[in-house]
Amino acid sequence: MSTEAPAQPLPERDAIECRELTRRFGTFTAVDRVSFTVRRGMVFGLLGPNGSGKSTSIRMLCGVLRPSSGSALVNGVDVVTNPEAVRRNIGYMSQRFSLYEDLTPEENLEFYAGVYGLHGAVRRGRIRDVLAQTGLADHHTGIVGRMSVGVRQRVALGAALLHRPSVLFLDEPTSGVDPVSRRRFWDLIYDLAAADVSVLVTTHFMDEAEHCHELAMLRDGSVVARGSPRELRRALAPGVVLMVLVERPEPAVHVLRRTPLVLDVTPAGRMARVRLAPMEDPEAHVRHALREAGIAVTEIRPARATLEDAFVAAAEDDRP
Repeated sequence: MSTEAPAQPLPERDAIECRELTRRFGTFTAVDRVSFTVRRGMVFGLLGPNGSGKSTSIRMLCGVLRPSSGSALVNGVDVVTNPEAVRRNIGYMSQRFSLYEDLTPEENLEFYAGVYGLHGAVRRGRIRDVLAQTGLADHHTGIVGRMSVGVRQRVALGAALLHRPSVLFLDEPTSGVDPVSRRRFWDLIYDLAAADVSVLVTTHFMDEAEHCHELAMLRDGSVVARGSPRELRRALAPGVVLMVLVERPEPAVHVLRRTPLVLDVTPAGRMARVRLAPMEDPEAHVRHALREAGIAVTEIRPARATLEDAFVAAAEDDRP
């Protein structure tokens, strides 16, 4: 009788493993030693302004652009040594609509099903499923070029899902999309993650970043912070945020910006949003500064730190 212990299952790899990924164009470094991992079934966001390296990072992870140095695995496949295998097994949606605008959604899906090698009953079934999944069943016969940006983006998402990839890359998918369509699109992203699809999405919208399970904040090609939205707010935007209602908002903003321990002031109509360093009585501190300037305060109420606060703090901190 064998006394060997039963074999233990191997731990499941992360969907994306990115280590010191770097891309240079001549003397310009677009992506500088970027590292992060994306677990299976996670919505992971790359957050940053235009030019921060988000799209270049995605192009390297998709096997489209060769890294200058560093490494990355997508579904365990090396993007440097086997980019073709990476491309076959992922879904990708670019920030610019790249399908055929003179065809219907269904005709576009027919074309891409052929590209993915889907035929017969499988092909028809996948197209039917994708039309239902993306809410396009009522739009499948219209010409894509005449549809709203939100509907066109759902067509592009549907094309990326036809071959049922386990990893999906979305490069600023809701740029130019109205708020209702953006919300619907994020509902689709959550449904995909719930079905164990790993989603990497780039965005410069702070409210969208709140929907991600984890984030990497990029600035000038480098990761300046990583973590969940809640972790980033706590770590990078400590202190207190107050909403201050005053009779003379414009001079109040100028006064508060010169006040010690005030980190940031943002006008908001008749109110000022004030972020202060940790202190014992921040409300009294603000009231005193405005009273000394002859500005009456109508109301002060607490507010929550946002990802924008965290991003500004990370950008100003100059950490690697």
